[in-house]
Amino acid sequence: VQLVESGGELVQPGGSLRLSCATSGFAFSYYDMSWYRQAPGKERELVAVIGRTGDSTDYGGSVKGRFTISRDKSRSTVFLQMNSLKPEDTAVYYCNAALRTSGGTRIRDYWGQGAQVTVSS
Repeated sequence: VQLVESGGELVQPGGSLRLSCATSGFAFSYYDMSWYRQAPGKERELVAVIGRTGDSTDYGGSVKGRFTISRDKSRSTVFLQMNSLKPEDTAVYYCNAALRTSGGTRIRDYWGQGAQVTVSS
């Protein structure tokens, strides 16, 4: 199983970035995909989640209206488009794949290694 994030870099406030998470080794279509982030000295927090079919999405309050999560079934890849970036968005961003039962119980998790996003002038 592999989840490989890319696209993280240094960007100025107000700028945009697009993160990608290329996956392999598991049945991508069966997994909810999420982006989490962790800033220095802080706990890991959920940024965005997209359901298995791509029809449902949800976002953390601090990124609503600025970030967009999407997935490409043909490439087993999930994306995070980040616009209007702020210094407080600086963090390591992690890709997560979660397998859930029909009742919503999380029964399996896979994580990427993380991508550093730094927002600074």
